[in-house]
Amino acid sequence: MSTFDSAPSRRGTGSLKWDKRPELQPFWVADMDFSSPPEVIEALHRRVEHGVFGYALPHDGLIQSILDYLNLRHGFAASPDQLVHLGGLVPALSLSCRAFAEPGNSVLTCTPVYPPFLHVHRDAGLNLVTVPYVYDKSQWVFDWESMEKSVGSDARVFLLGNPQNPLGRVFSRGEILQLAEFCKRHDLILVSDEIHCDLVLDEESTPHFSALQLPEEFAERTITLLSPSKTYNIAGMGYAYAVIPNQDLRRRFSAKQGHTLAEITCLSYYSAEAAYRHGEPWRRELVSYLRDNRNLLTAFCRDEIGNITIPDMEATYLAWMDFRPAGISDPAAFLEKQAGLFLSDGRLFGAAGHARLNFGCPRTLLEEAINSVRRALA
Repeated sequence: MSTFDSAPSRRGTGSLKWDKRPELQPFWVADMDFSSPPEVIEALHRRVEHGVFGYALPHDGLIQSILDYLNLRHGFAASPDQLVHLGGLVPALSLSCRAFAEPGNSVLTCTPVYPPFLHVHRDAGLNLVTVPYVYDKSQWVFDWESMEKSVGSDARVFLLGNPQNPLGRVFSRGEILQLAEFCKRHDLILVSDEIHCDLVLDEESTPHFSALQLPEEFAERTITLLSPSKTYNIAGMGYAYAVIPNQDLRRRFSAKQGHTLAEITCLSYYSAEAAYRHGEPWRRELVSYLRDNRNLLTAFCRDEIGNITIPDMEATYLAWMDFRPAGISDPAAFLEKQAGLFLSDGRLFGAAGHARLNFGCPRTLLEEAINSVRRALA
């Protein structure tokens, strides 16, 4: 029996995922139902036993664990001054828009995409330009021609998710290099959200290529956003960080924080340190379990149902499903009514007719969801 075959009950715990719509089985928001690694829980217990929870700074142990992680996982030798500690990645997206563009400028991204990408431009009074990804042989890819046609002289920032949410793509080295060249040619700051980078389901066939690994000519205009939150199921701790090698970019980014961001708690810092220091064996087991969940769901969509399109999900625990071939234009509403399931509505990501299903759960729950979809379609 796997560690991940069971999970604690989350009903009535103030869980956004489980308590927002308690009458439905939730497979929507991006947190998993598994307990965090034991070492993370133990670190939190030790910090709680100290008994004092005043204002916190990133302590030496946390900083060193991040530097070690960046070196081991991404081959990037960072220095502490290149890190900007944050209370989450969505504020970092907003900060990037405010730091590197002026009202009336535009920000560019590709859709479908994580919903905040489609809204943070408003914080800076910017215009949003979106270019749809194109579906090619079971895989979503950049539409380079449309991107060239859409980018204007007023564009200042490109927002990237890699691995991509909700498409599950792990963009190749060649794709990221081509994107970096595109950004340089059009004088764009590349903001790369890599929060799912440790949830690549087959690191041999689709290795993650981080923006941190770009040649120096591109790295000077790049901000990389990272967090242990998704991988180790500590999203509620609200901790993330930006890696910004260029001193001028880092200064401009940090200056725009002003007084808008909340303090980061000591528990956030200690949970992140424990995850990076001790969580790797747990992470490997998790990825193996998620891969089997992915395979189960993919086989259901492709081999049994046949008219629900699902791409090759290379990363994350979030499946992007196109129900239009099944004649269902609003799958989230359909599955809520007919199956009692709560999925993320594709329209929020910029793609009607789709739904996103979170398979970061025990297999028995996923099997129940599949059975509910099967009955609803029948």
